[in-house]
Amino acid sequence: MSVFSRISSRRRTVAAASVTAALALALAACGSSKDSSMPGMDHGSQPPSSSSSMPGMDHGSMPGMDHGGMGKDDGLSDTKYSYSLVSDAKELPAGKAAAYKFKITGPDGKPVTSFAVDQTKRMHFYAVRSDLTGFQHIHPTMADDGTWTADLAALEPGTWRTYASFTPDSGPGKGKDFVLSRTVTVAGDAKTTPLPAASASAEVDGYTVTVKGELMADMAHPMTVSISKDGKPVTDLQPYLDTYAHLTAFHEGDQAFAHLHPETKVNGNKGGPDLSFHAQLDKPGNWRLFLQFQTGGKLHTAALTLRVG
Repeated sequence: MSVFSRISSRRRTVAAASVTAALALALAACGSSKDSSMPGMDHGSQPPSSSSSMPGMDHGSMPGMDHGGMGKDDGLSDTKYSYSLVSDAKELPAGKAAAYKFKITGPDGKPVTSFAVDQTKRMHFYAVRSDLTGFQHIHPTMADDGTWTADLAALEPGTWRTYASFTPDSGPGKGKDFVLSRTVTVAGDAKTTPLPAASASAEVDGYTVTVKGELMADMAHPMTVSISKDGKPVTDLQPYLDTYAHLTAFHEGDQAFAHLHPETKVNGNKGGPDLSFHAQLDKPGNWRLFLQFQTGGKLHTAALTLRVG
């Protein structure tokens, strides 16, 4: 072999080795990327999504946005994503029924009048005293101008928090679930009732309600509620709000709100004895649970304290 041939051969060998090394480096770089990457996706050019963002809504473009409410939706703010719960009521009378009037205003400052139906209602309204007594769950009526009226039963003196749970059916918040709240004072000598100790069961109207499930804060867990009467399983629960039981919870101390979603399908007047719920309570401590169920055309409300670790 000539000297020229030997030199050409060596050059080809070096070039091949360089290509192999470059290919190995490229493969190593690809292997270090996340498994969830999609071919052709430039991760550096797309900002991370936020669980609190709403389709079509630019957080930086909306005046008056409450950025402090963009985290957990605990229902403790009267404004979220520039939707507000507005009411002139600061005081309500004690010991007698009262009408609580309010509006929901949108990002444009105007009353919202278009609401989606959720569990057969366009608005769910709650009133709970600061010591988590006196629970009321009401379905108010709306006038043409967007004014809602919630007819409250007699209230004990003290500070009450009122919650509006709704889903706009138009505008930038369409399809987004909201829980907004305000406080109102009921005049008189307010006496605080200590929260009952944590217990897995409660009695109401001759029924025994038992909760099964170990809940941890800020984690979704399955939870089962069983209903019995005179030691026998109850199997004649009637549909209430398109389910066999409606379950809400309020956190001791700050009154944070949670709605525990039912998973048991409705099958006529044959509900019970066991009802499944998707439960997520975002804060540790004591929660007061209010379970509403219906039998024989009568609505029952059971209350129990649940400890969340």
